[in-house]
Amino acid sequence: MSIWARVNKFLSSVSTDAFSGVVEAVRTVFEGQPEVRKQVGFSIAMIALSAKMAKADGVVTVDEVKAFQQLFAIPAREQQNVARLYNLAKQDVAGYHAYVKQVKNLFPDNDVIYQDVMDGLFHIAKADGLIHENEMLFMDDVAGIFDLSDHDYSRMKMRHVDNENADPYLILDADPHWDYEKLKKHYINLVRENHPDKLIAHGVPEEFVAIANNRLSSINNAWDIIDAERQPQAVENA
Repeated sequence: MSIWARVNKFLSSVSTDAFSGVVEAVRTVFEGQPEVRKQVGFSIAMIALSAKMAKADGVVTVDEVKAFQQLFAIPAREQQNVARLYNLAKQDVAGYHAYVKQVKNLFPDNDVIYQDVMDGLFHIAKADGLIHENEMLFMDDVAGIFDLSDHDYSRMKMRHVDNENADPYLILDADPHWDYEKLKKHYINLVRENHPDKLIAHGVPEEFVAIANNRLSSINNAWDIIDAERQPQAVENA
């Protein structure tokens, strides 16, 4: 059963119209099913954070809603139910900190998951062609709650905010003074660490792998630039 079918089935059993009630119900409905509870809890937290972030600039645009639907691979038959949850989250008076902490509780000390969440939020924020100042403040705050290092968060912002001028070595967190073979080995390790299968192995629903695919694409693009610059040198010195 897909995660959205699970969410739909779950919502049909929940009578509350308050988003906080939906979150609370996850704990009880899936008692005794820790993996399902983790997946549904993560999905609902991501819906809430996406809605809260999109609203940070004062208005949720059509482009942001479409970006959310595309990024999380929501089938047409499930979009109405997810939209209901998305709208409940927009109207919820609770702050977004509770949902960030929910992700932390589901995946304690897992920077890979936290970065996936941040990448998804960045993708939605820039869907309308501009990341608003308030959206960036939202991102900064969420990164702080996740305890992401300044180094990792700066690299992430570079990928999303200034990707055209991004230094490929910084994207890969690599030293330009490394020789070609060390750079290549580092790149291969990054691909392995950021593969979508690893995301799923951590307990994230497979419908969310587009987040990992986007980051992996950025890593591959950075490597292509470095490879084009350094490959001839490596061959010449062989």
